[in-house]
Amino acid sequence: MLRYSAEQVVFQEVPGEVSLAYTITGCPVGCKGCHSVDSWPVGSGEQLTADYFSARLAQYRNLITCVLFLGGEWQPETLIARLQQARNAGLQTCLYTGYEDVSLQIKQHLTYLKTGPWVASLGGLDSPTTNQKFYDLRTQQLLNCRFLAS
Repeated sequence: MLRYSAEQVVFQEVPGEVSLAYTITGCPVGCKGCHSVDSWPVGSGEQLTADYFSARLAQYRNLITCVLFLGGEWQPETLIARLQQARNAGLQTCLYTGYEDVSLQIKQHLTYLKTGPWVASLGGLDSPTTNQKFYDLRTQQLLNCRFLAS
């Protein structure tokens, strides 16, 4: 069962999208300097059930364009089920992972994918030296340039 420590509407994490974002708990990556250490403990947070998620999608209908999961790839079956719900609601989907890649089974349900662990000395997506990569999986286009200040 996916559990989350934070649920919020965000505007900057997925370029061009208004996203309902869930920070999923139980993260096994544990990046030094992580801004979401509250997401590390396994079993913490609230359950993201199918019924609850469906109600939130209905509540935000016509207000959001995307659903973003910050983690959750370590529970692929449940994550895929929530991604399918979002897609069935006509929404784009995005996953932020600290891994370098995720399975094809997950990717086929995603519109966008951010990969790579947080490395403070390299910076995040808004840094030209970052190790992280943000892809539009529909086109395989790397979108890191959309995060850089002009």
